[in-house]
Amino acid sequence: MPTILPNYEINDQTLALKPSFHHKYSTIVLEGDQKLFIKQTPLQLIQQAALKGGSDYNGRRKSLIYLTGIKKKIPIPLYPQKNIYAFPTHSPNHINCHWIFFHQVESIQKHPTSTYSAKIIFKNGQELLLEESLYLLEKQMYRTWLCVKALEGEVVKS
Repeated sequence: MPTILPNYEINDQTLALKPSFHHKYSTIVLEGDQKLFIKQTPLQLIQQAALKGGSDYNGRRKSLIYLTGIKKKIPIPLYPQKNIYAFPTHSPNHINCHWIFFHQVESIQKHPTSTYSAKIIFKNGQELLLEESLYLLEKQMYRTWLCVKALEGEVVKS
């Protein structure tokens, strides 16, 4: 049985938050080259990080809706001063929503045999296979890039 932690602080080594359907933990955190098992849900971890980063989750969402016009699956700047942004793969309340950390992604590749799966390759060489299309993940990467630029004052609402 893995060690289960009651909570986790998102940092510049966090790669992804994966939902878990285990009765003792709700999130599998990919950090560096390790997996951590956390009692809190992915959304709880994102909300906690947003607060520690200077605003609450809903405030971040509203700001980015205003700045970018993005209304669904909104990327969240957790620690913009440290360039830590995360994007959801589904609606944040969806049971299978993963959170991917934008600054850690090296590339995204189509799965060789499935149209509805793609592989994220992180800068440290780790890989994460998701049952999401390449198109959706690339769109989320683009949306996150727009959010970064909007907070830098370089993008206006579309």
